[in-house]
Formats: sequence, structure tokens, C-alpha cells
Amino acid sequence: MENTDNLFDRICSYENLELAHRKARKRKTLKRYVIDFEKSLKQNLADLRNELIFHTYKPKPLKNFIVRDPKTRKISKSHFRDRVVHHALCNIIEPIFERSFIFDSYANRIGKGTHKAIGRFDYFKKKVSKNNTRKCFVLKCDVKHYFETVNHKILLEIIKKKIKDERIIWLIKNILQNTTVGGGA
Repeated sequence: MENTDNLFDRICSYENLELAHRKARKRKTLKRYVIDFEKSLKQNLADLRNELIFHTYKPKPLKNFIVRDPKTRKISKSHFRDRVVHHALCNIIEPIFERSFIFDSYANRIGKGTHKAIGRFDYFKKKVSKNNTRKCFVLKCDVKHYFETVNHKILLEIIKKKIKDERIIWLIKNILQNTTVGGGA
């Protein structure tokens, strides 16, 4: 069991919020919402810190939009300030969970990603097909509406096995309970 005594304090630290801001703005520095947030960066981070510490933080409603790449997907986008909070949370709790993830899970993981997933697939494809001398078949699938339908109660029970701090559970519940507004982007 990981020592989780001061994890919430680490999430709320100004230094962690600064790091979270840098991660949230990556490849988005010219977006209007990033520029607006950075006009009062110190105050915005201090406000987020206070909201977290005093449990007054409430995420802004998600915004929906459609992406076609090539399949059509509905995306629910968090407000930039909420993405800063998401990164602040992940900065601290991700290392605790990382050790329990299966090796061949590549989405949203440090040092993994699409290119490494394709490389790993090629490795197994060559192995199964005896260096491409035998035919092999692949099943590509996706869990439709996974994030909209995942059972939050079960998810929280899994998280609580590793994270005992109720303040962190409060924050995660707050994020999970966020809802969407209108369509369009």
C-alpha cells in the first residue's frame, strides 16, 4: 500500500498546479482560452488552489462537439481550468496506479502512445504469422460510449483500494459527476 498521507496537499501545492498548467497548455499555447487563462495566471492558479483546499471547487460543464477521423465521435471537452486540475490530480496519483496497469496498455500513458502500440502490434504480428509467412487475423474493436457508461461506483471502489484520502475521493467524484452542456463547438 502506497503512503497516501499528504497526497491531497501535494495535489493542491502551487508548484504542482504550475506543472499541471504547463502540461494542460502543451500544444495549445495560441488557443484563446489558454491566452485568457494566462493573463491572470498566478491569480487563476491561486484561486484553483483555494477552491481545492476549501472544497469549493466545482468543474464547469463539459462542452460537446463532433469529430470525424474517420469515424464520427462525440467529444466532451473540459474547460481549461478543469484540465489544469485533472493534470494536477494525475501528476500525483498516476504513479500509484501505473505499476498495476498491464504492460500492453498504451493509451494516455507516459512513455507509451500510438507509435509504441503499433510497434508492439508488429512484433506480435510477426511472431504469430511466422515472419509474415502465414496468414493471421486481427480483431479491432472499441467499447462504444465507454466513458459515458462506466459504472462510477465500481470505479471509485477500485480507486479507494489504493487511495485512502477522502479529499482525493471527493475531487475524483466531483470530476466524474461533471455533466455536459449543449452541442456544437
